[in-house]
Amino acid sequence: MNRMGLALCLGGLACGGTQPSPETTDVPGGTSAPYVAADADFMRNMIGHHMQAIEMAALVPDRSTNETVGLLARRIDESQVFEIGLMRRWLEARNEHTGGPHDTSGMAGMASRAQMSALAEADGEAFDRLFLELMIRHHEGALVMLEALQAAEGGGLELELYTLTSHIDADQRAEISRMRRMLNALQ
Repeated sequence: MNRMGLALCLGGLACGGTQPSPETTDVPGGTSAPYVAADADFMRNMIGHHMQAIEMAALVPDRSTNETVGLLARRIDESQVFEIGLMRRWLEARNEHTGGPHDTSGMAGMASRAQMSALAEADGEAFDRLFLELMIRHHEGALVMLEALQAAEGGGLELELYTLTSHIDADQRAEISRMRRMLNALQ
């Protein structure tokens, strides 16, 4: 699904329509499941998770000469910036605090400070390899976060959140597959 389609699927928030009440989201023909605290926590945490992917992608232009890695990094940057905007609007529409930077070190798939430093110091093929390895792990971490949300009572059922998480799930899985092929081609 492209960004415009995702925005349309997410309804009023992305398209300037009316805002849902904090308890439920109105949908044609009825009301979707209410959001729960786990949903808001997921959105706040995924913003921090996405921000690290953007930080990693920002290193690519100065360190990689691989055109395919460059295209991947631009795609990651664009999609994650877009999704952060959707997540922030979702939180704001429900009067949930979006918060500032918080500790993301314990989140699944997050690169450590040492790994981020190593990535920032690498270049050429060594950079490409490390970037792909870390980004695969990072995307796998996002899938773990999605699974945890779905395991929470009532988590992930609210319509707008469900639409976004379904998109994130499909997108991350496709990119993991693509990155594994790219990594195999480097080796």
